[in-house]
Amino acid sequence: MGYKELLENTYNDAVRAVADNSFSADLSIDMTNQVKLIVNSAEHNRGIIAVLTTLLSHKILFPGQDIRCHQQQLEGGFSGRTIDTNYITPFLKAVDFPSMSTSGWLTRSLEQAHPYTLDYPGKIKPQQVKDAFLHIINDVQENNINAQSVLSYFFSMLIMQREGLKVDLAKPHSLSIAKIVKILERHFTFKYKCHGASRLPTVALYAAYECMMTQVSRYNGKILCPLQSHNSADSQSGRIGDIDINNADGSAFEGVEVKHEIAITTQLIKDSYEKFKIYKTDRYYLLTTANMDAADWEAIEQEIDKIRRVHGCQVIVNGVYSTLKYYLRLINDPSEFIDHYVDLLKEDKAVKYQHKVKWNDIISEG
Repeated sequence: MGYKELLENTYNDAVRAVADNSFSADLSIDMTNQVKLIVNSAEHNRGIIAVLTTLLSHKILFPGQDIRCHQQQLEGGFSGRTIDTNYITPFLKAVDFPSMSTSGWLTRSLEQAHPYTLDYPGKIKPQQVKDAFLHIINDVQENNINAQSVLSYFFSMLIMQREGLKVDLAKPHSLSIAKIVKILERHFTFKYKCHGASRLPTVALYAAYECMMTQVSRYNGKILCPLQSHNSADSQSGRIGDIDINNADGSAFEGVEVKHEIAITTQLIKDSYEKFKIYKTDRYYLLTTANMDAADWEAIEQEIDKIRRVHGCQVIVNGVYSTLKYYLRLINDPSEFIDHYVDLLKEDKAVKYQHKVKWNDIISEG
């Protein structure tokens, strides 16, 4: 049996275990808690997901190998990175588990040429995740904990986390515009323990544009471009903003750059101008959730006026919340915006489980 068959068989068994609620009974509470801790931090520690899967898989296939020696240059070692690149990370991607681009060993804190012993010097953060990772490996290697049982439980927890992302989201249809904006502000600014909150204002503004495209005459015959990946670079994609509206011939018409808790400065305006200056862009919005009371408005207006005179584009600097309030007034039925926003929350890869749960919590609190 090779890595591919092992991973597929373990995954299928884990799917059945989750469905039957029949998790491994031969693991200690301490071990299951350590595995859960790593799964709960998976989005922040994708490298560890790949490395731990690699080491456990290798131990199952080669029981005599000291899996702490994860590099060939270490005495008695093996190339964990090669196994990860060829088998583990492709599998993690295929089953939609948290994964790195190519290998967990590209993470600096995990690539050091030192065995994964309890005194491993790599700066894995947070400390409790590092401790859990090293103790799991130590228990499998030194205390004869069954690697297959650990891998099966690990996959079961990852499956439960993945399925937990499929949250039924509330769609309230009787909210005033003021109430909607207040709810959105709470949703954007909650102190999440995961990445992705900066995506939420962009998603909300995009939902507003989806409504306006068919209801506001300015956008007759225009095309709302699909939302890009949260990490896509505008310079590489040919896009001018986080949200792009094009003319029928595909040329740029309007762009929207969205900043979360970052004040707009003249430098940000200059950076944005570099994105759209070669296009006949009609308007360009720079919107932020940050408080702009202390902004240097005189310098900002001077920069905006300079762009208008040189290029002709109208640059508009404003707050996200005031813009959303204005856009919602242009929409026939604000509940249509809610439908679009919730649908985007379900689909957008940058929106995490915690963001979805918080949305429901806010709605239920009234």
